[in-house]
Amino acid sequence: MTVDRSLRDARHTRVDLDTLGGSIARVAGLQRRVELTTGLAGGGWQRCSDLLAQPRRLGEWRARLARWLRQEYGDADARTTASYVMSWYLRVPAHVGALLLHHERRVPSLRPEELAVRTAGRGRPEPDGIAVLGGSFYCLPFDPGATRPEATVVADERALAAVLRARFTAHAARFVRAYAPISPLGTRMLWAGATDALDACLWWAGLDGGDEGAGVADAALVLQSRFPPLTSASTLRMETGEDDRRVWARRRESCCFTYLLPGRTECDACPRRSPKP
Repeated sequence: MTVDRSLRDARHTRVDLDTLGGSIARVAGLQRRVELTTGLAGGGWQRCSDLLAQPRRLGEWRARLARWLRQEYGDADARTTASYVMSWYLRVPAHVGALLLHHERRVPSLRPEELAVRTAGRGRPEPDGIAVLGGSFYCLPFDPGATRPEATVVADERALAAVLRARFTAHAARFVRAYAPISPLGTRMLWAGATDALDACLWWAGLDGGDEGAGVADAALVLQSRFPPLTSASTLRMETGEDDRRVWARRRESCCFTYLLPGRTECDACPRRSPKP
């Protein structure tokens, strides 16, 4: 992943250290899933608000994926393309929110107008870039940027977790309203996908940053129980791996429908294989 030059420079500018841009600069290098930036340098970017205002763009994304799947597998079921795009989109706000909560104890707005996504230009058209365009954030009282005009201070970590859950859910609700009419997936499946995105991204923030247990703890903090319309509490739990080691795993709430592709079977975490206890 290449970190935008403006972010590298921000690390050396005192005034930027307390801003949301400074936070993005710090967390960008603590993950390798996407390019994380604060600007739209280069081409291929789409604001999330534009995708939701013009759902045909989400349909075009599915069409690109269908072409790639046919090249790779010879077929592309509509449920598979719909589920992949659902998961990819919802991970945009979830990934940003999880990273900043985990590493900075901050939560950005996550409004669709303040996020943009770029998809890979070749091959599998998954997101390879996320841009955070707004500057407002929520933080704890001892945060070094707590006195900045764009900061909203909350009482404690539980309150900050509730803010992340609420901000993500508000973004996901706009996605569900836009995507449900053009998707073969039901509303319940879309909210299951939103739950998976938030739970998984909190886990990955810790895993990628070198403290998986802390990521699991964040997932438990944010999703300590079911908060409708999200469909479950965190499903992370310890399992015994193939080498008899104890490892963290999670049961998916939504299905990716990969098993509908020729030669593929259900994933290990598929709700079809591991139903709710």
